[in-house]
Amino acid sequence: MKLLRFRDIPEGKYSNAFLGYNTEDKGFALELTYNYGVDSYDIGEGFGHFGVATPDVYKLAETIRAGGGKITREPGPVKGGNTVIAFAEDPTGYKWELIERKQTAEPLCQVMLRVGDLEKSTAWYRDVMGMQVLRQRDNPEYKYTLGFVGYGPEEDNLVIELTYNYGKTEYTKGNAYAQIAISTDDVYKTAEQIRAAGGSITREPGPVPGIGTKIVACTDPDGYKYVFVDSQDFDKELEVLK
Repeated sequence: MKLLRFRDIPEGKYSNAFLGYNTEDKGFALELTYNYGVDSYDIGEGFGHFGVATPDVYKLAETIRAGGGKITREPGPVKGGNTVIAFAEDPTGYKWELIERKQTAEPLCQVMLRVGDLEKSTAWYRDVMGMQVLRQRDNPEYKYTLGFVGYGPEEDNLVIELTYNYGKTEYTKGNAYAQIAISTDDVYKTAEQIRAAGGSITREPGPVPGIGTKIVACTDPDGYKYVFVDSQDFDKELEVLK
């Protein structure tokens, strides 16, 4: 990835680094947050992994290993399928799935979250978030079901992979994984639409102290946080860096 930008917010006692394969106005970005004086976090059980699409999983795995990274699942086809994958772990302990795709517009392609009720969660992402339900896959042999939701086909967009493990209804969240941010033209209208669809607002729409960009936040049925960011304000943030 490339370091896209860095910002320090002394009044909030935190710093951010944004990394990605595309610029932030054209692709998904990873936001790393350092809170002053905090050197460890609990990832919890709910967050599963991030996903990266690459033309050659074997090559990327070797690059990671050569750079001192940790491969936790060697490259090879998924069980019962043909897609080649591998798993890596970053210095904080976040898991990364490497997914072989010959071509994609969005290499940062996936966030996997574990949920307690797949039907309820899928309906929430469709009705409240306005996402498409892309596909589901049941794996009775391994006692789990996957649901994929997003704003476009998973071959070229970031998608949320919802994992339901048979009989498991709750997961600890820890304090490491924070949120996913989504662009919107009007945070106030978005807040109204979320409420109208039965969603709960956890942060009323308005500007972020020290930054000025307007946001609104909500949580899904399992407590995962989503932040909608005013697209014009965000463009101004990026413009300052040019």
